[in-house]
Amino acid sequence: MSVAKEEQRSKKITTHVLSEMKMKGEKIAMLTAYDYSHARILDKAGIDVILVGDSAANVMAGWETTLPITLSQMIYHGASVVRGVHRAMVVVDMPFGSYQGNSKEAIVSAIRIMKETAANALKIEGGAEILDSVNRILSAGIPVMGHLGLTPQSIHKFGTYSVRAKQEGEAKKLIEDARLLQDAGVFAIVLEKIPAKLAQEIALELHIPIIGIGAGGGVDGQVLVMHDMLGINQEFSPRFLRRYHNLYAEITGAVSNYIQDVKSCDFPNEREQY
Repeated sequence: MSVAKEEQRSKKITTHVLSEMKMKGEKIAMLTAYDYSHARILDKAGIDVILVGDSAANVMAGWETTLPITLSQMIYHGASVVRGVHRAMVVVDMPFGSYQGNSKEAIVSAIRIMKETAANALKIEGGAEILDSVNRILSAGIPVMGHLGLTPQSIHKFGTYSVRAKQEGEAKKLIEDARLLQDAGVFAIVLEKIPAKLAQEIALELHIPIIGIGAGGGVDGQVLVMHDMLGINQEFSPRFLRRYHNLYAEITGAVSNYIQDVKSCDFPNEREQY
């Protein structure tokens, strides 16, 4: 590998780097992580952005929705991830209840996350309705990533995880919200589970990076939940998910072999004793 390419691989990912990637047409690769060990693996593999998602409520804690996870729990996961990362940008989700309807509470929550995790940025769900919170957080110099389309923290409002913005009115609002967020100063926006054509239109219009999850290939990058793409979670199989491995089967097999070896007195053998 050339010196220039090696330097590029080791270059710390910042909001400026992501902006440059969009301008160059270089796709942004983003995955979730929730602990030190997995974050270290993702970072060494060369991932651009690690999202400490509130999906931790689902894949780490077993909740049905993302709503129960607390600010303190997100800080715990965020700090664990940051300690395992050198190159990737680390973005932490602001959990439900930490910013909606109260911009003063939003800035207190945001500052606490940044101080206690040493993360690089925060992600917030919503458009015009949370703009006051976005503006207040940005005014403190904290980078913000937006999130539009399917917003899991609003699941009880919509009552379904189906594709969003299929109707003209909702699509128009989504475009307006994306413009509002860009004008406010967010450095990127995640678009979740919306029609691919609409996502591409937004990515072409806006100058900030647009990251998709279930939003087609016409955006500037992609994000998946690590547990889904590695096949640890077998219950979640949306159309947009590509499984790159079946760790569920791998881990189950390894544990079964361990149990068999222990019960048959094969483990530990003489070489595995002191």
